[in-house]
Amino acid sequence: MFIDEVTIAAKAGDGGHGCASFRREKFEPFGGPNGGDGGRGGNVVLLADANSNDLTPFRFKPNHEAENGEPGRGSDQHGHAGRDCVLRVPPGTVVTDEETGRVVAELLVDQETVTLCKGGNGGWGNIHFKSPVNRAPRRANDGEPGETGRYRLVLKTIADVGLVGYPNAGKSSLTNLITKAHPRMAAYPFTTLHPQIGVIEYPERYDRVYMADIPGLIAGASENRGLGHRFLRHIERCKILVLMLDMAGTDQRDPADDYKSLLNELKLYDPVLLEKPRLVASNKMDVEEAQKNLKKFNKKFDVEVVPISCLTGEGMDRLKDRLLELVRQFRDESPEAEIPEIP
Repeated sequence: MFIDEVTIAAKAGDGGHGCASFRREKFEPFGGPNGGDGGRGGNVVLLADANSNDLTPFRFKPNHEAENGEPGRGSDQHGHAGRDCVLRVPPGTVVTDEETGRVVAELLVDQETVTLCKGGNGGWGNIHFKSPVNRAPRRANDGEPGETGRYRLVLKTIADVGLVGYPNAGKSSLTNLITKAHPRMAAYPFTTLHPQIGVIEYPERYDRVYMADIPGLIAGASENRGLGHRFLRHIERCKILVLMLDMAGTDQRDPADDYKSLLNELKLYDPVLLEKPRLVASNKMDVEEAQKNLKKFNKKFDVEVVPISCLTGEGMDRLKDRLLELVRQFRDESPEAEIPEIP
């Protein structure tokens, strides 16, 4: 099960109450106040953890609460602070306040932390209220309540390359061939039900590229038909887009129409996606009809095309090299962009 959107309820710990007490020792009839302060309540903290793949743990445990602070005690003893509640989420998680709809956090880097709900301060003990005119104060403050809230967590996959295309275009086959991921392959649509992150290794160049296999889109995905928005949002953070086309025209499909339809769905969802560098992976070039369709396609569109065949392995080395060139070019133009450590 792959969960990329959940709603959670979070509550920070309450602060401990202050203590009102007095010294009572032998030969000390006027010992004075010695009540300690209450401890601070624990915070609810989000931690980006590259070892987390999705939001499944929050599906089955949506309520999270930090520990309350201990109350103060006599003999000037302050209460212990409550332990924080640390929630580990995958890098790429966006946190939205359910009540206001405001984005409160966006965790992109491994080990990045955000305090979601702050714990309440502990109350003062009566030692703070001693004065020359009030030498025996019987007043102590209560601890402050911790913050609470309901939040929606949405995971947007972080990868260098986003692989998109219609069902049965060969995306899962390509991912199996050039990465270490092994998505399910079958001769029917939507065999891939959630994004798969694969790693393309370049041992001789001491480099690697992360590629996300986005499940097959359908017409109307930008209007959230099928699982459109759940799939499309995983493309937002990809640096390069690879549009996978069935150039053989299997199932009476026209590669040119598929290409225009894919661009249209991306534009309707977010026009910024069309500004990303992209290339076309022309699959099934082992079929004779694909050669004819490729010539027609190149006359219609001015876009870089890499002919490949997932059946014979044709063009795989060229595609891998080109992806590395584009990703390195992006890194040079954006030096602050780091390679995410995604398992």
